[in-house]
Amino acid sequence: MSSHHPHDPYQALRYRDFRLLLSGNLIASLGNQMLGLAIGWELYTRTNSALALGYVGLVQVIPVLLLALVTGHIADQYDRKKIVICAQLVLAASSLVLAALSYSHGPLISIYGCLLVNGIASAFNNPASKTLPVEVVPVEAFENSATWSTSSWQLAAVVGPALGGLIISIFGQTALVYVLNAVAASSFVVMLLFVKGGLASAGRSLRRREPTTLRTLGEGIGFLRRSPIILAAITMDLFAVLLGGATTLLPIFATDILHVGATGFGWLRAAPSVGAVLMAIYLAHRPPLQRAGPTLLFAVAGFGVATIFFGLSRSFWLSLLMLFTLGGLDNISMVIRSTLTLTRVPNEMRGRVQAINGLFVSTSNQLGGFESGLTAQLFGPIPSVVGGGIGTILVVLATAVIWPELRRLRTLREAATEIEAVVS
Repeated sequence: MSSHHPHDPYQALRYRDFRLLLSGNLIASLGNQMLGLAIGWELYTRTNSALALGYVGLVQVIPVLLLALVTGHIADQYDRKKIVICAQLVLAASSLVLAALSYSHGPLISIYGCLLVNGIASAFNNPASKTLPVEVVPVEAFENSATWSTSSWQLAAVVGPALGGLIISIFGQTALVYVLNAVAASSFVVMLLFVKGGLASAGRSLRRREPTTLRTLGEGIGFLRRSPIILAAITMDLFAVLLGGATTLLPIFATDILHVGATGFGWLRAAPSVGAVLMAIYLAHRPPLQRAGPTLLFAVAGFGVATIFFGLSRSFWLSLLMLFTLGGLDNISMVIRSTLTLTRVPNEMRGRVQAINGLFVSTSNQLGGFESGLTAQLFGPIPSVVGGGIGTILVVLATAVIWPELRRLRTLREAATEIEAVVS
């Protein structure tokens, strides 16, 4: 960073295209969060089955698993903005079909069909949309753009479910929520039409398209194998999320352990996101990290410690504080990971690397929920959560030993020259 001007917390927001992108993403994420709540509510009230809820995650994660390499390759070969527009239009159409099915009490299989279409659209949307910021802000604003992007996502995670729940309780049905999600996706499309881009896309339009072969599909994996720092950060997060799934068991903790009922459950549910939003605001206002590697290791280890305390807590306020802390520490890890995948990956590889990152994140979230449910069933909820926290700390120690490069990582931007070395 140049010495003559101080740190600017709103650096990325000074670019009109980034503001459009961020606003559109926030609105689309709000719609998506409302949709998630409404689907769960509708399926549970209609079936009274926990398994019906389990299928929701499954149906949406399968396309991500199967299509990750293809969608990442497509995001690198074609105009990312057009990919996101097409994906959002499909999501909007699918939501309108869901609204019609909900209103007419259509068959459950059709609802899952729409969720499968949503999963496919998301599989294309995510690698392309996560790499769009690099086309509208310069390199020195990448860390700041990652901070604002994660905080907008966390804000949607707090406000979306609350808003969805409010609409369902006022109108007594879920169809309106699906219509609003379609409106949200369409609004994002309108905003994208005004995004000019051009900072990184100029170079890309001149690049010749590579044929889609197994080699080009696998290049993202090859790149990660040669980039120990990104690989370490993604792997550590994968196992931390897989083991530290306290949030999956929140209904059990709220009901049977803390005895705080539905209202308390709502507070516990919101606490990690509130912690994350406040942490994101703090990160945006402080200068770029100078010891990013150690910070990442401490943040994930702290996540494990907070998980253990949450598991052992019998006090609602202590549990709330631990979830709040957990969300804040998780956000540090998200910002560092997002920035690494922007600064240390060449533009023509970003879609593929983001697709693999997305694959890791979505599988660890879904499988982590399953792992928590299974261990809670076998050993009880408290050993499940405490064991997960201990596992997370062990993963951090293993990561620090296996990838010493991560311990030595200083700023997130020191890598422009390293990219050339890795690619060549």
